[in-house]
Amino acid sequence: MELVNIKINGIPLSVQKDFTILEAARQAGIRIPTLCYLKGINEIGACRMCVVEVKGARSLVASCVYPVSEGMEVQTNTQKIHDSRKKTLELILSTHKRECLSCVRSGNCELQKLCRDYGIEDERHYEGTMPEPYYDSSTGVIVRDNSKCILCRRCVAACAQQQGIGVIGVNDRGFDTHIGCAFDKPLAAVPCVSCGQCIVACPTGALHEKDDTGLVWEALADPSKYVIVNTAPSIRVTLGECFGMPVGTNVKGKMVAALRRIGFRKVFDTDFAADLTIVEEATELIHRIQNGGTLPLITSCSPGWIKYCEYYCPELIKHLSTCKSPQQMFGAVTKTWFAQKEGIDPEDVFVVSIMPCTAKKFESRRDEESASGYPDVDVALTTRELGHMIERAGIDFIRLPDEEFDRPLGDSTGAGAIFGATGGVMEAALRTAAEMLMKKPLTKLDYREVRGTQGVKEADYQIAGLTLKVAAVSGLANAKKILEQIKTGQSEYQFVEIMACPGGCVNGGGQPIQPADVRNTTDLAGTRAKALYEEDRSLPLRKSHENPAVKVLYQDLLEYPGSETAHEILHTSYEKRQKY
Repeated sequence: MELVNIKINGIPLSVQKDFTILEAARQAGIRIPTLCYLKGINEIGACRMCVVEVKGARSLVASCVYPVSEGMEVQTNTQKIHDSRKKTLELILSTHKRECLSCVRSGNCELQKLCRDYGIEDERHYEGTMPEPYYDSSTGVIVRDNSKCILCRRCVAACAQQQGIGVIGVNDRGFDTHIGCAFDKPLAAVPCVSCGQCIVACPTGALHEKDDTGLVWEALADPSKYVIVNTAPSIRVTLGECFGMPVGTNVKGKMVAALRRIGFRKVFDTDFAADLTIVEEATELIHRIQNGGTLPLITSCSPGWIKYCEYYCPELIKHLSTCKSPQQMFGAVTKTWFAQKEGIDPEDVFVVSIMPCTAKKFESRRDEESASGYPDVDVALTTRELGHMIERAGIDFIRLPDEEFDRPLGDSTGAGAIFGATGGVMEAALRTAAEMLMKKPLTKLDYREVRGTQGVKEADYQIAGLTLKVAAVSGLANAKKILEQIKTGQSEYQFVEIMACPGGCVNGGGQPIQPADVRNTTDLAGTRAKALYEEDRSLPLRKSHENPAVKVLYQDLLEYPGSETAHEILHTSYEKRQKY
């Protein structure tokens, strides 16, 4: 590693030769403010908030793109710099819709924080014609409000680079510049997959999910409704961030306690349905391998990935597992088996899912997801929406005692817990598939080769005389590369896991929004996933097919994995979607 010697604010430093000034300053414990910068995603020096003085340079330079060099002397906090940053903020605010009190991002807005830091007063310093406002809620999932957009382009980079989709971009020029779809079409008219990565990248309230909490409060107030809630595997290690707790804190017990205090009749665990999904998916994989079925089998848990497949590569639909996602399996089982056991009319059962994913809102509305004759899931909320509900209910989350999920749909295994991390579905399925094939208990449960936050992980496993070649992929731009190999016949995989969001559900578009300072310096996906693997190791049961409630479900209703009844309730189909 080659080093160079520089000075920042008079402090001598030795830093990597390929560092920018911004990276060097961070190494020295100096925070330079940014707005447009996201490490590895959007490094364009456009917002000018990160400007610094470099000795010998004729003007201020953008530290996020300016490389260090031997002997460089940098100042990051002079009056000239302060005045420049303050003027930049005032210019941004001159065309910004300032409704901070009612904005969904109030208190968690990077622009708002910088205005506080630099003493921006309420009155406008620059008057002029406000750009024409544009509000788009056409998808019913993602809401775009260009009156709060600051043209940082972080959403554009997340959509195009991370996800390889690029349905939003920069339109027009000069004062008319704005972010939008091609020809300013609404999002519903373009092949957006509703993954929500644009939302977690946005520094302001210009992008957010459609707020469905009102529907849940209404159902909770209706005495005729039996309102049930279930929480996805990753929520327990992210919800705490909504209340200032460290990234990766497992708050499962407090989460259950909060949901009871909100008023839900039953608080169940989506991990139960994750175990159920694995039993069905492992059965499907084995059936395809042994009976000449279409391979590779590709997982179907991520609705953003499913929508991507339907839009961009419908020729691969035959590769998709027909298993519903855990969210939808949970709803289907709740409105059939559980409703029957409790003597409740499925029409009166109202299922709420707490999910890490904005695309789950879309998935809950798919026509074919209604095993009981009613939608499997009535409302899908994000982690952020649950956080808002807890705050509105006046619940002191930090001080809550730990409580347990209700049974039987609260029973789960460690295999269900790791669903929230990229590679987790693959590992959980391998644990069950291996025992099904070998017909004896596994001695090794950890498939570490498919763990980690890398975009693509590959491995070969020898199981019962079979060589199983697998891949675990996260982020749709990474998936595109693997899909091309499958389409051209270059791939020899038998099993592929694809998650739409980089790092998996722990980094989903519905998770707590962390500012750029945190996103640029913390491995959010890795830290959150680590907590899920710790939970897996701590549980007495770590294989999905050992879940006692799943066994009872098969005895009472489904008969056996892959049965006709199981297919009627737990499996689904997909459709080719027109891109334009």
